[in-house]
Amino acid sequence: MNSKIKKILIKSKKEVFSEIVGNNLSKLKGEGYDFSELKEYEYGEDVKNIDWIISAKLQKPYVKVFHAQKELNINIIPILNGTVFFGTDKFKQELICEISTLLGFSAIKQGDTFSSYIANEDLLLCSKKSKRNFSVEYMAEKIYNYKSIGKKVNYELISNKIFKTLKRRSLIFLIGDFFQIEKLDLKILSKKHEVIVIIVRDYFEENISTLGSVNFKDLEKGFEFRGVIDKYSVENYIKSLKENDHKLFEHLRKCNIDFTKIYTNENPISKLIRLMK
Repeated sequence: MNSKIKKILIKSKKEVFSEIVGNNLSKLKGEGYDFSELKEYEYGEDVKNIDWIISAKLQKPYVKVFHAQKELNINIIPILNGTVFFGTDKFKQELICEISTLLGFSAIKQGDTFSSYIANEDLLLCSKKSKRNFSVEYMAEKIYNYKSIGKKVNYELISNKIFKTLKRRSLIFLIGDFFQIEKLDLKILSKKHEVIVIIVRDYFEENISTLGSVNFKDLEKGFEFRGVIDKYSVENYIKSLKENDHKLFEHLRKCNIDFTKIYTNENPISKLIRLMK
C-alpha cells in the first residue's frame, strides 16, 4: 500500500475515533428506535418506557418494547474526472480520498454500513456494503489510485444511475469539484434520498492571477493550450467560475441539500463536523 494512503488512513482513523469528532457527526446517527409492542412491566425494566395512558386504562403497568436502532444506509460517491488530478498543495483527488475515508470510518463508528461508488462517465461500484475497517482501506486505495485523467463527468447520467441503483432511502455524499454544472439536476434524487454535496477545490483555481505565456493541458478533454493568460483572460475566467458556483449553490438550496466547500490546503475534518451537525 502506498505510504500516502497509509498516512491518510492513520490520520483519518485517529480523528474519527477521538471523542471530539466521533460524538459530533450527528447526521450519521440512525433514526431512533422502532416501536414494536406493549408488554406487562417486569421488575428491573426502565420505567422511562412505561406507557402511562395504557397502564391507567388496564390498571397495570405496561412498557413499550422497541426494535434495535435503525441503521443508516450510507453511500459515499466521489466524482473522479480529469479535473481532480490537479492541486498546488495536494491533488484534489487525494483530498477526495481523505474525505471519503473520514466518512467511511465515521459510519463504522456509528455502527452503520456504508458502500461506495466512483462516478464520472459511469457509476462504478467501489466497495460493497460493509461495517469493516478493511472496506474503508479498500475504498481509499481504489480512490487514490484511480486513473482519473481523460475521464469526463456526466452529471445527468450519474443522477439517473444513482436513482436506479439505490433502492432504499440513503444518505448520499457526492464529492467532487463541480465545474461545468449545466446538466446537474439533483431534484428527483434529493426527494428520494438525503443528499450532501462536498465541493473540493484548489485555492489557485479561484484566485488565479496573470501568468503570461503558458502551456496548459486539459486533463479531462486532452487538448493543450499554448498562449498568454492576461488580465482580460483572468477576468473572464473568474466571472465564469462565479456564475457556475452561483447556479450550483442556488440549485442545492432549492433541493434542500446541505453542502460545504473544502480546499486542498485545509484539514477537512472541521468543515465536515460543521456540515454534519
